[in-house]
Amino acid sequence: MKTVQISLNSIDKVKSFVNDITKFNYDFDLVSGRYVIDAKSIMGIFSLDLSKPIDLSIHAEDDLDEILETLKPYLI
Repeated sequence: MKTVQISLNSIDKVKSFVNDITKFNYDFDLVSGRYVIDAKSIMGIFSLDLSKPIDLSIHAEDDLDEILETLKPYLI
C-alpha cells in the first residue's frame, strides 16, 4: 500500500480522476480527517472538503509505477 497527497479542486478534476483510477483493478481510498471513502465514488468525493489536499491510499503492489504516472496531474 502507498499513500500520496492529491488535490481535486475542481469538478472537472474530480471527473477525470475517477475516470483515470477506474481503469485499475485495485482499491483506492481517500482519507480526509476522520472520513475514509472509496476514491472511485464521485458522490463520495463530493462529500469531502476539496479545498484541502486529500490523502489517497493505493492498495496495489504490482502496477504502482503505472498508477503514479496516471495520477501525476493530481499529485501535490
